Amino acid sequence: MSVSAIALTAGEPAGIGPDLCLQLASEPCAHQRVVIADPDLLAERARQLGLQVELQPYDPARPPVPQAGGQLSVLPVPLATRCQPGKLNPANARYVLETLRLGGQGCLDGHFGAVVTAPVHKGVINDAGVPFSGHTEFFADQTGTEQVVMMLACPGLRVALATTHLPLREVADAITAPLLERVVRTLHQDLRSKFGIAAPRILVCGLNPHAGEGGHLGREEIDVIIPLLEHLRAEGMLLDGPLPADTLFTPRHLEQTNAVLAMYHDQGLPVLKHKGFGQAVNITLGLPIIRTSVDHGTALDLAGTGRADVGSLRVALHTAISMIEARGQQ
Repeated sequence: MSVSAIALTAGEPAGIGPDLCLQLASEPCAHQRVVIADPDLLAERARQLGLQVELQPYDPARPPVPQAGGQLSVLPVPLATRCQPGKLNPANARYVLETLRLGGQGCLDGHFGAVVTAPVHKGVINDAGVPFSGHTEFFADQTGTEQVVMMLACPGLRVALATTHLPLREVADAITAPLLERVVRTLHQDLRSKFGIAAPRILVCGLNPHAGEGGHLGREEIDVIIPLLEHLRAEGMLLDGPLPADTLFTPRHLEQTNAVLAMYHDQGLPVLKHKGFGQAVNITLGLPIIRTSVDHGTALDLAGTGRADVGSLRVALHTAISMIEARGQQ
């Protein structure tokens, strides 16, 4: 297995992102972890946490190497102003975006095998006058990707979303055949190319209670979802549904399934986070690069305390490594 350099973006500097990157560095890694952050921020946070971490300058001209515990490569980006744990400052918003830009561009240039993102604070970035709706949209714009799909995964369950951050009032109008076709094709393709699943089986949720109850509780299944699934099944895709979401997430349905496609955010993600919060990973499908992320926010109250749980970032890193390996076997 060849060694890859994997970018870690440290996220909001006042949050737990820097803490998590430093905590993760205490563990050995068969690949080279490259945190994109201000080295002074990392050194100061390591002192606050009582962690002994050797911060090594990252040189893209040198082949990546495995790291022992306590080693972390750094691609430096200077903060605009000094950061205090737990205290947001809009002055550092462009610093956060620059770390994301370098992570994504490094993947496009072939320096990084993947980018793994710690949490950012969308509000403070927008407060700085910079329109920002999230990592997913940022990397889609950077890579020129028209259709991306958000998928969260934990041991035993993957849940992808047909729509993401929409008010519930707008979801039904957004569920169109062209959208669903793009989402299903993206999910199917990336399960094959980035997860090494030759013939993915996907369970598809209905939009309405009881998957519409034959049209008595809504016609979206009859008019949109069922015809689209039948069209894609004719191509050989293994698609089950639409099934009622209240009974789909049971062992009988899930044990032979590679992923669930939920119609909206709070239809699928509460189940996944109940099952695996702190051990789940957010994966952006459809990109020409590999991007994974934690399943939680910036936790400002935990920054600098040593009480942040590194579990989700660890899973995000290991998932990225598995995806790199699966892609190399294609």
